Amino acid sequence: MISALKWSKSSYSGNDDADCVEVAISPAHHPTVHIRDSKNKDAARLAFTDGAWSDFLEFAVGR
Repeated sequence: MISALKWSKSSYSGNDDADCVEVAISPAHHPTVHIRDSKNKDAARLAFTDGAWSDFLEFAVGR
């Protein structure tokens, strides 16, 4: 359930910095990574399967 997600933001973000992305991992049998804008927490969110998230991170890091 999305309302039960525990959101966190990057340690690179300051406590007063509103410009960041928050991430939560669903506790389901097949984990889903959820992404939202910290400035507008009720707006649209992205959700990635565990595999798609891993592929995205690998691409983002440039490996």
